[in-house]
Parts: sequence; C-alpha cells; structure tokens
Amino acid sequence: MTERGVTGSESGSRSVTGSGSSMDTPPRLAVDRLLDDPKTRIIVCCGAGGVGKTTTAAALGVRAAERGRKVVVLTIDPARRLAQSMGIDSLDNTPRRVKGVDGGELHAMMLDMKRTFDEIVEGHADAERAQAILANPFYQSLSAGFAGTQEYMAMEKLGQLRARDDWDLIVVDTPPSRSALDFLDAPKRLGSFLDGKFIRVLMAPAKVGGWAGMKFLNVGMSMMTGTLSKLMGASLLKDVQTFVAAMDTMFGGFRTRADATFRLLKAPDTAFLVVAAPEPDALREAAYFVERLAAEEMPLAGLVLNRVHGSDAHQLSAERALAAAENLEEGGIVDQESGKAGLRDGDDGDANANVNADAEADANADVDEITAGLLRLHAERMQVIAREQRTRDRFTSLHPEVAVAEVAALPGDVHDLAGLRAIGERLAAGFPAGA
Repeated sequence: MTERGVTGSESGSRSVTGSGSSMDTPPRLAVDRLLDDPKTRIIVCCGAGGVGKTTTAAALGVRAAERGRKVVVLTIDPARRLAQSMGIDSLDNTPRRVKGVDGGELHAMMLDMKRTFDEIVEGHADAERAQAILANPFYQSLSAGFAGTQEYMAMEKLGQLRARDDWDLIVVDTPPSRSALDFLDAPKRLGSFLDGKFIRVLMAPAKVGGWAGMKFLNVGMSMMTGTLSKLMGASLLKDVQTFVAAMDTMFGGFRTRADATFRLLKAPDTAFLVVAAPEPDALREAAYFVERLAAEEMPLAGLVLNRVHGSDAHQLSAERALAAAENLEEGGIVDQESGKAGLRDGDDGDANANVNADAEADANADVDEITAGLLRLHAERMQVIAREQRTRDRFTSLHPEVAVAEVAALPGDVHDLAGLRAIGERLAAGFPAGA
C-alpha cells in the first residue's frame, strides 16, 4: 500500500507513522498539511453508508478553498445534503461556484449518471451514430440503472475533471453503497461486460452479414439465438444487438479510459481517506477498506473517525459519578424530614419556621435530584466514550500504521457553510473535546 498519512509530529515526510506513536495511540492525521500540499490533487472519501462521507468531503472542500486552493467537490450522494449545506439550490453534472467562501475558490457538482454516459457517447461517436445509441431502449436502461454504471460514471467524471486541470484539488464523495470500494471495481466489471463472450456473440451477426449468415455458419448459434429470444424477448434481443453494433467502435475507449482513471487513483498525487464512525460495524468496514486499498496499492492517507464523543470532565469516571448520584438519592430519602411533625395549634412562630424548613428541604431535594440526574448523564457519556475507545483500539491493533483524525460529534445536523467550517476545524484538530 502506498501510504500518505501525515501526522502532526512530522515536518515534511509523507510517512504514516510519526515519532512517539504506539499501538494504543495511532499517529494523528494532519489534515491541514494534506490539504495545503500542492502535490495533493485528488482526495477520495470512502467508507460505509451513513458514516458522514458527504459531510466530510464537503468540509474538506470548504477548508481547502478557504486556505487558498481552487477546489471542486464531486458527490455521488443522492440525498442532496451537499447542495443544501453549501447554499446551492441544486447540484447537477456541471461544477457550480459556491458563494461565501473566501481565500480560494470552491465548486461543487453532483454526478448525473445518465448525462455522463450520454456525454461519452456524444464525445466519441459521430452525430448519426450517437443519436442511434441515445435513442436505443437497451442503452437507456443501461445508462440509467445497470449494476456498476453509477460507480463507473463517477470514475469517468473524475477522469474528465482531472484532464481539464481547472482545479488544484478534486474531492470525491464515493457512492453510498455498503461496499463503497465498488468505486474501484466498476471499471473492471463494466469492461468485462463489454468485452465478454455475450457481447461478442451479439456482435458477431453484424460482422458476418446478419443473423442469417450466422445460421448458415453455425446451426448451434441459431439455437442459441432462439433461446435468447425466448429469455429476453425478440424485441429486447434486437435492441441489445443494435446497441452493441452501434457501440462496437467505442468499447475499446471505455476500457482505455477506465484503465487511465484507475492509474490516476494510484498516482502519488491522490490520497484516500477512509471515513467511519466509532461503531463496531463501521470500523469493521473501515478495516476492510484499508486492507482492500493496500491490496490495490492505493495511496491511503488515513482514517477520519466521525461523531466521536468527548467530555471536558473526563477526570470524573463513570463509576464515581454513579456512586455520587446514588449517595445523593439515598441521602435525600433518608434525611428528608417533614416540618409538619411538630406543628401545634396556636404556635404560629414554630409553624412558620417549620414551613421555611420544609421549603428549604424541598429545594435541597430538588437540587440533589437534578445533580444526581446530571451525574447519571455524565456516567452514560463516559461509558459511551469508553466503548468508542475500545472499538477504536481494536481497529488500531489491526492497523497501527494508519493515521487517524477524530472528529468531535456536533449537537445537530450540518446544513450550512458555518456547520461545514465547524467540521473542518474538528478535522484539523484531530481529536474530540476532552480527549
């Protein structure tokens, strides 16, 4: 694996490990150093769904732009949260300038899978053939929903953006699938489909004079096409064969561009960030991503651990907080006295004193109840922190070389640039409050 983690203890080296790092304390990912490095041209955020990849990608884009770089963020997330957080009415297949960002420039776009496929056809076929392909029913189905098409088109769009060389930095938010590294597999899968035996069979009739010619040459082929007609329907089979014939000259281009983009992802100016939450399932996925990136020799920069909890009162353990809460609650029950026990007729002075004492006792009981409740909330927070720490330590024991930036959990959702800036600051700090 090409490792590009940058720790706070380093002064220029791009090695993952930093001085003084240990199994229990992973090297810290220096996010600002990664963003500021002019050699970093592409950052790919990958990870399981629901861990904050989109927010992380957007926050990195905002922070890099406000530190002077010209950035474009490419998202493949269908929830459109990125557009909302950046104050853009809608994102589409064209990069749009984000207002309110000082220093450099920030552009954002959302992948339009079908439009990107259409652009490939229009750019690599003459007008007549392009029109035939775009109007073909099988092509319309393929471009809109064929397995792996979204990931392939994300790779295609990344290649287009990098080739234009209009931006210092491209930040990619990978598709929100469970196996986010389908992003890496898609070019191979689509290339295998286009180069496969099924496609070659469908291309053969056009090359030898149509289906009649194939029947003459091979009775077995005729039987196979009859079976295909039954399985697919004669109309669909004709649409597929027409599509394949029209796309014939473009198939090699698909594979060539996919291979070029794959090489781009392995280049030294690319950095992968694995994004996770401090939860067992998410970190198991993160471990898989790290191992997969290593197997593919992709340049891993580090792990972004989102929504990490911390406490400014971490010196007070959960056990001590629970014990203190129990003492307050038990003391309130045992010590509380009723001022009415000694009340006698005509003894107004004593009655007033007892009423005052009663009110004071009630007030003290209320304070004790509130304090005990706060202590129990603190104990719960400390237990969450301890559980997250154990989960993170298990990941670190497997991958002690991976640099980590821990991002403190925010009290609410991110819905504007201010929220993205707050995330960026936490990314740069690399550890939660009270850690």
